[in-house]
Amino acid sequence: MISVVIPTKNAAQFIGACIQAVRAQDFPADQTEIIVVDNFSTDDTKAVAERHGVTVHQLGPERSAQRNFGAQQAKGELLLFLDADMTIAPNALRACATALSDPGVAGCFIAERVRGEGFWTRVRDFERSFYDATPIDAVRCIRRQAFLDVGGYDTALWAAEDWDLDRRLASKGRFVSAETFLEHNEGEFDFGRYVKKKAYYATNFSAYFAKWGRDAITRKQFGFWYRFAGVFLENGKWKRFLAHPIYALAMYWLRFLVGVVYLRSEGWSKR
Repeated sequence: MISVVIPTKNAAQFIGACIQAVRAQDFPADQTEIIVVDNFSTDDTKAVAERHGVTVHQLGPERSAQRNFGAQQAKGELLLFLDADMTIAPNALRACATALSDPGVAGCFIAERVRGEGFWTRVRDFERSFYDATPIDAVRCIRRQAFLDVGGYDTALWAAEDWDLDRRLASKGRFVSAETFLEHNEGEFDFGRYVKKKAYYATNFSAYFAKWGRDAITRKQFGFWYRFAGVFLENGKWKRFLAHPIYALAMYWLRFLVGVVYLRSEGWSKR
């Protein structure tokens, strides 16, 4: 069985499509479980999920605690963590089950596509496509016992909590990529909202550095060379990068904004 854990907060416009995508899988319905953990939404998130036949648990304060709670309630041997604004391809659950059929595999990556309106959303999709199965990505489907053995998500982290989990899960087995994809609906791109979100995450990076220091992995995740060049050029990806110069230039403008936010953040100043 695969348990799909979906943390939510004020996601009424997305949660229905997320649940429907899970229900539309080419995977046995009796081997699928959906667990929604809502952070006391002030919109209709809970009501929409319940109209789709899902029992909604309520818990906060952040998604790490919500995901841990969902994992504790789960009956499945595998856990698939989705955000409420994501939908999965029709073969996703079967592909995850296949990827984790090898007992030596602890978790699998799922390629992510960014969807929404406008040029800047296409730029975000272009950028995100280079991160799949890299240190900047995170596993989405995880063997439940391995998840519980390492203690789940660190509830002290609300940024880089997925990277932190991956580092601990690595002791339980290797990671592979599932032959499927998911779509992340970011709607119409909003510069202010984008930078505000990045600034919020940046305030918690100091906790991640306190835990892992400046080793080879964190240098890739936060270092200038890898984030601005290496991840786009490695393993032959430079061909696709150079084939789209407009997207590449626009992406670097976004990366510059994120870099400024990071350097000005509380997280950087406390390191």
